[in-house]
Amino acid sequence: MTEISDAYMREHMTRSREYAVVLLKAADGYGKEGSNAIIWEHARRNFALRADGLLSVVLPVMDDSELCGVGIFNGSVEDVRALMDEDPGVRAGVFTYEVHPARGFPGDGLPE
Repeated sequence: MTEISDAYMREHMTRSREYAVVLLKAADGYGKEGSNAIIWEHARRNFALRADGLLSVVLPVMDDSELCGVGIFNGSVEDVRALMDEDPGVRAGVFTYEVHPARGFPGDGLPE
């Protein structure tokens, strides 16, 4: 593992900034008749949020837990709550969510 000095850490920590992390969870409507079409529209909206620079990372969770996805948003907790309240899956009772403030480093991303 690469050795990281205190000076390196101090320099890079000043570059971090605030983001909002969304934990998307299954609600009562998840898995019910018609929910797949709603989830499709939820995904379409995620693509639009990505294209608009608001959703930096989206990670569908692929296990049998209640957690359905994780999103890292480029916005305040309040702004992201407003976005999520308008999500078709949330509005239809397919999903519920939590929003948490977080810090990260601009430019970080998923490896190809």
